Amino acid sequence: MRYSDALEYDDARFRRLTGIKKSTFQEMLLILTEAHRRKKAKGGRPNKLQIPEMLMMALEYLREYRTYFHIGAGYGLSESNAYETIRWVEDTLIRSGAFTLPGKKAEKKRWFAKRGILELSLSTRPRRRWSVPKKAKTALFGQKEAAYHTIKAQVVVDKQSRRIVCTAFDVGRCHDFRQGFIHP
Repeated sequence: MRYSDALEYDDARFRRLTGIKKSTFQEMLLILTEAHRRKKAKGGRPNKLQIPEMLMMALEYLREYRTYFHIGAGYGLSESNAYETIRWVEDTLIRSGAFTLPGKKAEKKRWFAKRGILELSLSTRPRRRWSVPKKAKTALFGQKEAAYHTIKAQVVVDKQSRRIVCTAFDVGRCHDFRQGFIHP
């Protein structure tokens, strides 16, 4: 949908269409306008779309997960131009630092807090390595055996009942965040 058509919507319908408020859209527009001005300061071919249309196109992609071909066809662009435009909008907004999502650690804490669960941190314990020489291992098993030096253990406890919800054990190379969600 074109920006001029979306402007006629009230705030609730605009947010339903794009996923953001009109005020947030205006903030994004200011950032993109400034970045576009800096980009074109040296000269260059003018863009086929105005900046509001570029932003609407990126929001359509993020909201609806349509293919670049379909979005480009809706705006009169080729698939590659639609990709480049959406990528530029995303990169510019990310680089600005004004619009960020919480990191994985914050999301994990929120997930556990919502369910009233306390996660105890992982403990890492050394693990004994084989004493068989590498050549003998290769001859015995036909391939090299990976030797991990540590084992990680994780305990998740319910705050209210003080009961253990689950435990997880994994090799030392597994990331802490992954372990909690692989073994809930």
